Order: sequence, then structure tokens, then C-alpha cells
Amino acid sequence: MTNKVYISWEDFHKHTKELLPTLQEKQFTKIIAVSRGGLIPAGILAYELNIRNVQTINISSYDDMIIRSDQDIEFESSLNNIDQHTLIVDDISDTGRTFNLLRKQYPDAYFASVYAKPQGKNSTDKYAVLFQDQWVVFPWD
Repeated sequence: MTNKVYISWEDFHKHTKELLPTLQEKQFTKIIAVSRGGLIPAGILAYELNIRNVQTINISSYDDMIIRSDQDIEFESSLNNIDQHTLIVDDISDTGRTFNLLRKQYPDAYFASVYAKPQGKNSTDKYAVLFQDQWVVFPWD
């Protein structure tokens, strides 16, 4: 995977807002940002959906380019009352691993990512843009 796609701040904001038509129908009352990549899209969506209850979940399935085994994944959460009115947001569903792990913990939540790749697209309930096997470089990278 040597192809890289560079996302500008303007495009990231536009792509995040492309999620809105579907999300507005769902009547969410809470947003959970997957730290760290989900922090920025969760903030944008919180303003657009007028949701003030925004929380974070910390999960790390890799260090730099090294993928951790399932038993070595760091998962920190004190979340409760996660139901069908809860939106969990991340920047990208690459392999789908993060959302798959979270879905086991929070099966009633709705999962959205700004971007997805072929392997991860089925792990998200909604995404805005599908990339092929390209390395995505975010504006904050």
C-alpha cells in the first residue's frame, strides 16, 4: 500500500457533514468519540446535531504500525446507558477491528465513520467516503 491520499481540513469537514442526512433521522441523544481519531468528527457532528452529551472512549489496537493482538488491546471506558440513541464516531473504519470490538461491548449503539476502506466498511453502520487500499493522511498528521 504505497498510495497515499491527503485529506484537507476543508474536505474533512465537508465529508463529516455528508453523514448528517442519515444521522439526523436517528434522533441521537449521545455521541461517543473514539479517541483520538473520532474526536474531531464527533465535535463537528455534536454541533450539527445539537447534541451536548459527548463522551470519549479510549481504545488502542496498534502502536505506530504494529498491530496489537486482541489480548493486548488497551480499552478504557466508564460509559453506561449505551442504547440505540448513542452514536459512536471514528475518523476511519480501516479494517473494522475497532468497531467490531466496540460493537461487542455496545451492541445497541450506532457506528459511523467519516471514511471506510473495503475491509472495514461492513463494520460501520454509516460512512461518508470509501477509499481503496490507500494510506489516508489526515490534516492533523
